[in-house]
Amino acid sequence: MSQAPQRSALSGPALVRLLARLGEADVAESTQSLADRLSQWLGWTDAIALSSALSGGPPAVAGGARPFGRAEEDECTRVRRALVSSIAGDALFASSRRRGTVPTPRNAAMNAPTNAPMNAPRAPARASALLDVSPQADYAVFRQRYLAFQQSMETAIGTLRGRLRALLATQAPALARLAVVDAVMERALAERERSLLGAVPGLLGGHFERLRNAERRRVAELEAVEAAEAAEAAEAAEAQDAARSAVIQAARATASPGHAAAPAPDAWLDVFRKDMQSVLLAELDVRFQPVEGLLAALRAC
Repeated sequence: MSQAPQRSALSGPALVRLLARLGEADVAESTQSLADRLSQWLGWTDAIALSSALSGGPPAVAGGARPFGRAEEDECTRVRRALVSSIAGDALFASSRRRGTVPTPRNAAMNAPTNAPMNAPRAPARASALLDVSPQADYAVFRQRYLAFQQSMETAIGTLRGRLRALLATQAPALARLAVVDAVMERALAERERSLLGAVPGLLGGHFERLRNAERRRVAELEAVEAAEAAEAAEAAEAQDAARSAVIQAARATASPGHAAAPAPDAWLDVFRKDMQSVLLAELDVRFQPVEGLLAALRAC
């Protein structure tokens, strides 16, 4: 028996591994070194600025230096926690259960008019009525929110990074040089970073569609079962065959025991909400790496 090929384990940041999994893509490891990759991303003016920062004389240290202290550590922690809290607590990511009850065949039957004839055949609730009931089922809403989070992260982390560079420039010549190098790298890579991270909402859009299409297939299968059961019930009623009806009922209970435990209509959307949160938090980790590097340098001085 042939087996499906196993995807190779991908190393690297959690953001890359998560997007590869959600995109169902088999991403190969890059064979290029970091220096080779950077050479493709840096323009010639950026390369000249970086070379000057690395090979030129050490920058003069600004006077009136104040030592690195707890205040900077606390500010970095506060900014990161605030961004994490805004992602974790956003109302758009609340599960369907927290948003309220979604109609199901059971409570739809409970809400049926009470003046219906006692012996009238009960019309089955169509499974298609349970799809796309959430007002957030349009991906455009999620896309706009993701872009807003990206803007918030870029602004807050950029401000923090600038403050840490300013403090580095007052400590020692070597740290002042590091501050210059970091400023050059931020300017040189800003456009490339926006381009790469700007593609994330599109990748999430594909994941959203795959989840929704899988739910539609599930709903179509439920509708096929409902139609078959309705046809069997009508045939049994016309024949007035009690024994046959009993057999059909027994077969129905055996053939479709999963009706009562069917997934909630918005379960696919809850999966997407959780995945989008995970991607945002992984992107935050990537964006915070330069800040962590500057903090490490300040701690070492």
